[in-house]
This record gives sequence, C-alpha cells and structure tokens, in this order.
Amino acid sequence: MRILLLNPNTTVAMTDRMMAVASQAAQPGTELVPATAPRGVPYIASRSEAQIGGAVVLEMLAERHRSIDAAIAAAFGDPGLMAARELFDVPVVGMAEAAMLTACMLGGRFSIVSFSPTLAPWFKECVEMHKLTERCASIRTLTGPVEDVVAVQEQKEDLLVELCLKAVEEDGAEIIVLAGAPLVGLASRIKNRVPVPVVDQIIAAVKQAETLVGMSVRSASVGSFSRPGPKASIGLPEALCGWIGNDERRAVQLDLVNP
Repeated sequence: MRILLLNPNTTVAMTDRMMAVASQAAQPGTELVPATAPRGVPYIASRSEAQIGGAVVLEMLAERHRSIDAAIAAAFGDPGLMAARELFDVPVVGMAEAAMLTACMLGGRFSIVSFSPTLAPWFKECVEMHKLTERCASIRTLTGPVEDVVAVQEQKEDLLVELCLKAVEEDGAEIIVLAGAPLVGLASRIKNRVPVPVVDQIIAAVKQAETLVGMSVRSASVGSFSRPGPKASIGLPEALCGWIGNDERRAVQLDLVNP
C-alpha cells in the first residue's frame, strides 16, 4: 500500500524527521510517500495558520490522491482533515486524532504535552472537534521561547519530561500524547522516564492508516461525509478545481446509491 505523509508545514526537515520515524514503524509492503507544503508557514501554530494549512492539504491531496491508498495529515491540530474526508475517496488520517484515539485504547484519560503555549488553544479545539474532551486530562506546554522549532525536542527534552510527570502526578493522566511534528520520535527516547504509556503521533497515524487500508472500507455515499456534487470554481489550483467540478465523481456516487 502507498500512504501519503502530507506535511502542511513548509519545513522539509520536519517531513524528513517524520519520515524517518514512520518508516521504522510501517509494516513490510507499506510505501510512505513524503510531501511538504509548497506554500504556507514553516510551522502551523495558530487557528489562522491552520486554515491556510488546511487549504494546502486539499490542494496537495487533489494532486496525489489517485496514486495512493491513504493519506496522513501530518500536523497535530489536523488542519483540513474533515474537509479532506468529505472530498476524497481514500482514507485520510489526522495525526492528532490518531494519537488521541490510540491513547484511549491504552488507558483512561490522556494528557497532551507540547512545546509552545500558543498551540494550547488550537489543540483544545482539536480535542473538542474529535469529541474527546472527557478523555483529555490536560494540555501542558512549555512556557519559554523556542529558538529552533526543528531542534526543540533535543534542546528541551528534560523540560518536556517534567511536563509529562506533572501531567501524571497532578492531572491524573494515564497516557501521554506528545503533540506537534517537531516532537515526533521523542516518545521512544523518554518512555522509560515516564511511568505511563507515551504515544508517538506519527507512529499512531501510520498504524491507523494501514488498518483502514487493510479493512477495504467503502466511501460514504450518504450522510454528512458523502462527496459533494460537482461545482464550478474560480482561481483554484488546476487539480483541485478539476476534482471539485468532476462530474465523474457524482456518477460514481449515484451508482453506489443505486447499484
């Protein structure tokens, strides 16, 4: 199977880090296809940036969805995830949703640990979007400045471990979810320093994507995630414009509803 690892940030080093960790976790026969956003911001850290990143997710999927079996929206707040599921026929996995659902399978309540306080409001809304508020014990972030977002896990490892321990001891967390693409790979290094399971977000996303492909589920033809009918558009990238206006998609939908 071919899984698109789609980084809606523009930082190639983050894509490379996620690919390195994801490749070690992927099962034999899984080909991971990296893609880094060609426009946007180096690292999404706010609602407005997430809106930009979500649009880029749709553009990149429109260009590549015919050649893949599944895709991962590889930014923790899951920008563009629900829209991508509505529009495309391949399974699309959100890195945050995959990490949190995996955490729910390992215990009761999880805590999200990340590196910047500006991320906390967006992450809180992401938890609410996935209807996991009752399972989230806390969101804890570092408070100091981040000089190099790509190297933050190496520079702030001890402080991040302290946050994990506080989440366990003070918030009652039974699982830790490390949040944000720059923290991918840290779970394996600190797991013996934290007394509860620590979830690596990209590994969770890869395994969830592999599972969905293996299940061979069909796309929705009714309900809120059925594909919208074709519509004309102006100024969109060619691939996305063509897919939104594609009459063939509508014909396929009708065949599924009335076989």
